[in-house]
Amino acid sequence: MKYVATVRYGAMRHLGEFMAEFSGLRMGDRCVIRTSRGVEIGTILTPVRALNGNGEKPSKDGNILRKTTADDQTKWEAIQNEDEPREFSLCKKRIQERGLPMRLVSVEHLFGGTKTIFYFLADGRVDFRDLVRDLAQEYHTRIEMRQIGVRDEARLLADFEHCGRELCCKTFIKNLEPVTMKMAKNQKATLDPSKISGRCGRLMCCLRFEDKTYEELKRRLPRRGRRVSTPEGKGEVVGHSVLAQLVRVELGEGRELVFPVEDIKRLDNGRNGAAEADKAEEDDGSADG
Repeated sequence: MKYVATVRYGAMRHLGEFMAEFSGLRMGDRCVIRTSRGVEIGTILTPVRALNGNGEKPSKDGNILRKTTADDQTKWEAIQNEDEPREFSLCKKRIQERGLPMRLVSVEHLFGGTKTIFYFLADGRVDFRDLVRDLAQEYHTRIEMRQIGVRDEARLLADFEHCGRELCCKTFIKNLEPVTMKMAKNQKATLDPSKISGRCGRLMCCLRFEDKTYEELKRRLPRRGRRVSTPEGKGEVVGHSVLAQLVRVELGEGRELVFPVEDIKRLDNGRNGAAEADKAEEDDGSADG
């Protein structure tokens, strides 16, 4: 019988479907896995399921070799607490000696010892061939220099976001997709960079998660300036609360009341509540909360 589970592994928190040819694995178990990079340590994130045998193909991401043993754990702790700090210090020293325009961020020493990956930031391309030769000669293993961006730097080094939760990029995000200012405007989030930027200094990923929901909710609301009929009479839409699905209507003589969108009737076509989508540009900034 073969089994499959989702495993998180590596300094960059990679996710993959891994196959095991033995039972007894559970969600949360730490295990030794074989990936395209080599032998590594991973954590099982999902319930382990058996392949159904009905043509379901085994995972191509790699194999689970075994649960971690006490010896594995001791070795892994030594790598993290001794090998990686030593490798970081030496690489940083060599960078300074050679005057390379790069900033070392982190080091990842694979559990199997076949490769060491150095993550760095730089404004442009860097000729690090001599640096790689220095490190390979010192450690007698494969050396990989990987240039990353500031969002990857946060994934490697940061812990918690403004919300008090662990960074999304460290817990479940597999690919760091673009986040745009339009998403912030669509949610009427403050445009103060310090309040909508994450630990990486870029727009927070949660703006992208919530954007689709805001778009769908906004389509149900009549836009500002539209004449509507309410249980209290006719008036003009002057504002919304997108998440609460409330519409603020001016009824004349300085009187403004708030109604659920279901109680609003558009005067131009007589349809209740949900209306055809207005252009996003026309709706920007129309949400009150």
